[in-house]
Amino acid sequence: MFRPLLAVRLALLAAATLALCGCPSLTERAGLPPSVDRAETLERSGDEAGAARVYEQLAAQNAGAEHNDLLLRAARAWIAVRRPEEAARVLASTDATLPPEQGTERALLGAELALERGQPQEALRQLAAIPTPRAAAQAARYRDLQARASAALAGAQRPNGPPGLEPAPHIALLLPVSGRAAGAAISVRDGFMTAYYQTPLEQRPRVRVYDTGAESVAQALTAAASAGADLIVGPLTREEVAAAADFPGPRAPLLALNFLPPERVPPARFYQYALSPEDEARIAARRVLEDHHRRGVALVPAGDWGTRVLGAFRQELIAGGGDLVATGVIETGRTDFSDTITEVLRINDSGARHRRLESILGTKLQFEPRRRNDIEFIFAPAQATIERLLRPQLRFHYAGDIPTYATSDAFEPDLHANDDLDGLMFPDMPWMLGGDLADAVRAATQNAWPNGGPQRGRLFAFGFDAFRLAQALRRAGATGKVGVDGLTGHLTFDDERRVRRDIGWAQLHNGEVKLLPPPAAQ
Repeated sequence: MFRPLLAVRLALLAAATLALCGCPSLTERAGLPPSVDRAETLERSGDEAGAARVYEQLAAQNAGAEHNDLLLRAARAWIAVRRPEEAARVLASTDATLPPEQGTERALLGAELALERGQPQEALRQLAAIPTPRAAAQAARYRDLQARASAALAGAQRPNGPPGLEPAPHIALLLPVSGRAAGAAISVRDGFMTAYYQTPLEQRPRVRVYDTGAESVAQALTAAASAGADLIVGPLTREEVAAAADFPGPRAPLLALNFLPPERVPPARFYQYALSPEDEARIAARRVLEDHHRRGVALVPAGDWGTRVLGAFRQELIAGGGDLVATGVIETGRTDFSDTITEVLRINDSGARHRRLESILGTKLQFEPRRRNDIEFIFAPAQATIERLLRPQLRFHYAGDIPTYATSDAFEPDLHANDDLDGLMFPDMPWMLGGDLADAVRAATQNAWPNGGPQRGRLFAFGFDAFRLAQALRRAGATGKVGVDGLTGHLTFDDERRVRRDIGWAQLHNGEVKLLPPPAAQ
């Protein structure tokens, strides 16, 4: 009786999503299908190789301009992880004739590929074959590639730090501000420098930015050491952080902006700070237990992200005495998750009991499907686009009254988009939920950029707190005993020198965020 209504609602939601794709006021991410969104999530997490594979898979499913755009994205991702042969293979698969903007993009990637192969003269030749791009972002890359190729050809890559600057104590900020991860890096840099300029003048350290998109991490660390860096912040991506951990030369204490794999023992004076979904999954498990729930189920997206988040949640829940009695994997390329939901909630079991009872009694009985009644919570982490589909379907399948927890990935501050998430509980940073510091920083940035200015999302807050942690580490010295109230939470270091974030909880009501009190205060 109800399934046709669900199908109609999902069809309308899918149609609305497609209609919104054409709206120029929305961000690119909001209008992209979940599979592309997942590839971009992999890139932001530092897994450019994984993102490249997803883009290639999607390219095989598309034609024309979309096919070529996805291949160009894949090539950029392969270049970002120093896989020139993979990038060359993908570029060779694009159509011979491309629209002007895509043609320019292919030429820029070709020049970048030549540089990656140590062929600066070939890079300059390819750049000379195209006019200066009109698009601002492409024009900036064009000039940057020209400068890098010319410097490489002249043998002028800086071996001893930025030219024209005498060695002096400073914070070396290592970020890939050019290249495929430039968008994320620039957001982090903007947050970092905002915190810098909010620091009283007499307390500001010297800061120098080293572009790990233009040189290797080893080159940047060598240059920073030669230039007198007494603290290093960065690098950003997982591959870069692993390279920093492998660096054999002398270096200052380092605050990496991502985590090493759990099994990897960090070197001395190596601190780690990240916005980790696994950490938030552990926070969610602790909250479930603090809310006096023990038995529950989990629904997670298919893929590496879902696997990692589920593993962290399960481990923390079981360690605290809880039990995850069932799990389901949702395919994010689909919009109807009914099969997975009914299996996890055992709704089909009630139908089977009904049929058996009718068979025994030999008569038709009035029946309404029921879900299992032995669970106290649902853990349903997902990206916001997926969560907005999943939450209404849980309500439709009689699970709307079960306390449901997610990670901050489920929330985006959009009043009109969050109505379907009613009742969902999630942890998030003060920058998103509000607070005195967040309000003060937001007011200062609005005064500095009354017309909008740079994007100031979670990565901006991450960069802001990276500066505050750097300052705290400089003051703490070798002890590393640090406590910082920041935009991403209350930050401390654990025994393995990884930042632990204590963050608040919220619940959505009628599309609006309502802060939840700590469990002890409820």
